[in-house]
Amino acid sequence: MNMAQNIAAGLDRILTMEVVRVTERAAVAAARLRGRGDEKAADQVAVDAMRQELNRLAIKGTVVIGEGERDEAPMLYIGEEVGTGKGPAVDIALDPLEGTTICAKNLPNALAVIAIAEKGSLLFAPDVYMDKIAIGPGYAEGIIDIDAPPAENIANLAKAKGVAVSDITACILDRPRHAKLIDAVRATGAAIRLIGDGDVAGVIHTTDPEETGIDIYLGTGGAPEGVLAAAALRCTGGQMQGRLILDTQEKAARAAKMGISDPKRVYRAQDMARGDVLFAATGVTDGNLLDGVRFGRTFITTHTIVLRSSSRTVREIKARHQDLEKF
Repeated sequence: MNMAQNIAAGLDRILTMEVVRVTERAAVAAARLRGRGDEKAADQVAVDAMRQELNRLAIKGTVVIGEGERDEAPMLYIGEEVGTGKGPAVDIALDPLEGTTICAKNLPNALAVIAIAEKGSLLFAPDVYMDKIAIGPGYAEGIIDIDAPPAENIANLAKAKGVAVSDITACILDRPRHAKLIDAVRATGAAIRLIGDGDVAGVIHTTDPEETGIDIYLGTGGAPEGVLAAAALRCTGGQMQGRLILDTQEKAARAAKMGISDPKRVYRAQDMARGDVLFAATGVTDGNLLDGVRFGRTFITTHTIVLRSSSRTVREIKARHQDLEKF
């Protein structure tokens, strides 16, 4: 068995339940602070819970997308090593609480998210904006183009789907910077689902339009979140393109320090998350794709999806936890 096969086998073992436990722990911790109005506290308890669970995994893990650079975050920072040190060497991208504002306000689609891939397979993305476009699986390559006008992308998608443009729904972050984009999409006759936060969830929703009602994701959001979303799309067969927005010398310098040699490069999902990839997300608050954590008197329930790129497996796990002490 060669090294690649050994790593793949290691990812198989992780997939059995361990990755689920990591996002479940973070989601439950954050859910206890839903609607409390304290974004930092909710994020911190999620970080603590995820790190504790990660350090129980039999992996040699390196955080490549995390809570920030070493001098910005006390834990789960970029470059931090996690796991027991015994097992496959893997890259890890994570967001213990994707949608801190959402959780603080108890709004839909807050998630605990993680992606694990073979060592050297995930893009080191600086904490800058990324221009993004994404669609779900089932379409020929070339349907979308990040440099094409929104009207062209939406028309091409509608044609490929066999529906009218008016039957297409685009997901866009509700930000002032997207005013022109929103106007352009509405001018086509397509519908828009505006979201206040959480663009990892926004991209993931394109993977199951029948369930979520979202066909395409457009706009700019965080580059680290782009890598996480790309990992999910790699597992489902969706398409994504992203370009880093390096509009200052400081941003360009940070990107270069992280190995970005072409600041204008368009990254596809397979460029941002290569090789065998595992992705897991647990709902913190109720959403289009996942239910949020439920607290019963004697139990806690969680709702998680686990995806794997090599097998295109999608597992949906609804768990009832009666051993409350583990949280």
